[in-house]
Amino acid sequence: MQTTRAWGMVRVMPVSFEFLRGVVGVLCVFFAHMAGRSAAAVPRGQQKISRLYGWVLRAAACAVVVAIRHPVDALVIGVWAVSGVAFAAGWWEVSRAKKSEDLTRQIFPE
Repeated sequence: MQTTRAWGMVRVMPVSFEFLRGVVGVLCVFFAHMAGRSAAAVPRGQQKISRLYGWVLRAAACAVVVAIRHPVDALVIGVWAVSGVAFAAGWWEVSRAKKSEDLTRQIFPE
C-alpha cells in the first residue's frame, strides 16, 4: 500500500532579488556603522583589532554582494554612500562619548 499524499509541501512565491538586495544593503549600512564604532574604539584600547576586521569584512562583503549580478545603479551608489555616512556616524558617536559622572557621594553621603 502506497500513499500519494505529500506531507509538508507548501507552494510559496519566491522572494524577488531586488528585495534581497535591499535587505543586504540595510545590513551593509549596519555593519559599516559598527565598523566605525570599532575603528574609534580600537586606538583607545576598548576593543581588539580583530573585532574591527570582522566588521569591516562584513560591510565589504555586503557592499560587494549588493553590486553583484547587476550594473552599478542608484541602489548600489546609495548603499555605499549611506554606509560611508554610517561609518562616520559610528566613529563620531564613540569618539564623543560622554564621561559618566561619579555619583557615589550623592548616593552614599558620608
